[in-house]
Amino acid sequence: MTTVFVVNSGSSSIKWELLDAESGSVYSGGIVERIGEPGGGAADHDDGMRQILAELGDEHPAVVGHRVVHGGAEFTAATVITDEIEDRLEEISVLAPLHNPANLKGIRAARATFATVPHVAIFDTAFHGTLPAKAYTYAIDTELARTHGIRRYGFHGTSYRYVAERAAAVLGKDLADLKLIVFHLGNGASVCAIDGGRSVETSMGMTPLEGLVMGTRSGDIDPGALFHLGRSGMDLPGLDHLLNRESGLLGMTGTGDMRDVQSKADAGDERAQAALAVYYHRLRHYLGAYLVALGGADAIVFTAGVGENNANTRLATVEGLESFGIVMDAAANSEARRDERVVSASASPVKVLVIPTNEELQIARESVEAVAL
Repeated sequence: MTTVFVVNSGSSSIKWELLDAESGSVYSGGIVERIGEPGGGAADHDDGMRQILAELGDEHPAVVGHRVVHGGAEFTAATVITDEIEDRLEEISVLAPLHNPANLKGIRAARATFATVPHVAIFDTAFHGTLPAKAYTYAIDTELARTHGIRRYGFHGTSYRYVAERAAAVLGKDLADLKLIVFHLGNGASVCAIDGGRSVETSMGMTPLEGLVMGTRSGDIDPGALFHLGRSGMDLPGLDHLLNRESGLLGMTGTGDMRDVQSKADAGDERAQAALAVYYHRLRHYLGAYLVALGGADAIVFTAGVGENNANTRLATVEGLESFGIVMDAAANSEARRDERVVSASASPVKVLVIPTNEELQIARESVEAVAL
């Protein structure tokens, strides 16, 4: 039972893939976009799922794995979805109002379409269930935080789990013996300190807004700045939109795509160059913090679109840190490759790796494991 239908349902799209969890072979995949929009690809998520079913033809999965962004403090492992679990997921959607309701639409449509096979929820937050209290606690009133679920949860957990295991394989060591700092750098970006396969620190917080500079999200910002903007007339929806949709690289340069920012910077655009300086500074800030948190690291790992493909970002993050045991191989780092590789010098005590992430495969594997239990 290894054929898995992986569903990543957004508010207006359903990304999907049918693959073998054991071999990693992808049989088919695609995306239904602009759901519910005029001239869009489907009237609603049920219609989108029917279209996907038509594409699958005679291929039917043994299990369906669903990406769910937020599992709160309650869901820290892959979970077989029942009616009761579905109801509970709806209750905690308040923690991720932009993501979880869309995930639930996909779950309900897929359960109606594939009613005879088990469905499993894989949570972006689950990997961070090992965070110690000192790392996930915010310094506000304890009872208020407990009542409203205000704490650090962390995200990109599915990617971190996959990448950490692959990094151990590349290094030829047991994951339990490794201290890793993994940068997941895409449009959304975060970093995680992993000790023996367990998340002990991560940059995203209660929501995916905290931490690094991202494509359109601000990352860390003084909360007092929001009070200031509020007193100046900006309302809560406006602040939400500003920090999530109009900030980060987009806010500083006019584009949220790192490729465009890099091209502008290379051409001498001062705004783009300044934005990259801020972006790199935040990466190094967290790298330093996590080196201290772990008491050193065996490897620094880069993954996701920017991490895998932007050599300048990797170099800027670690350059000048030879005294910390980090020595880059400039030639290896600059090679345009898409495979797993080491980009640090052979004599570097701390290895620097590039590991392409594969969240769909990780979701498939965890789904199969959950059903087998």
